Amino acid sequence: MDLNLDSITVTNNEKAQRFEAQVDGLHALLTYRRFPDRIVFDHIEVPPPLESKGLATKLARTGLDFARANHFRVVPLCPYVAAFIRKHAEYHDLVSAEDLQKLLARSGGTIGR
Repeated sequence: MDLNLDSITVTNNEKAQRFEAQVDGLHALLTYRRFPDRIVFDHIEVPPPLESKGLATKLARTGLDFARANHFRVVPLCPYVAAFIRKHAEYHDLVSAEDLQKLLARSGGTIGR
C-alpha cells in the first residue's frame, strides 16, 4: 500500500487522549496522558499494512509539535517517540534536562524504565 503522507490528516482526539490517523479504514494512533505542565507519550500503534511508510513519524511529529505549541514538557515513555526525539535535535528542548541526558545516553528503550 502506497501512502501519500501529505494527504493524511492527524487529529487530536482530546477526549480519548490520542492522536489519530485513518487510512483506508485502518487506524493509527499515538496515546498520551496530559497534565497541566507536561504530556506523557505512552504508545504508538500502526497497523501492519501501514508500517514502515512514515505514519509513525507523522504521528510523533504532530504530537511533539502540539506539545511545543502548548508549552508542555514531554515525557516520552513510548520507545518510538523516545528514539525519534533522540534522532531529532529540534525536539530536545521539549524534554527535561535530566530526561534528555538519560535519553541521549541510551541506544534504545525508554526514559521511564
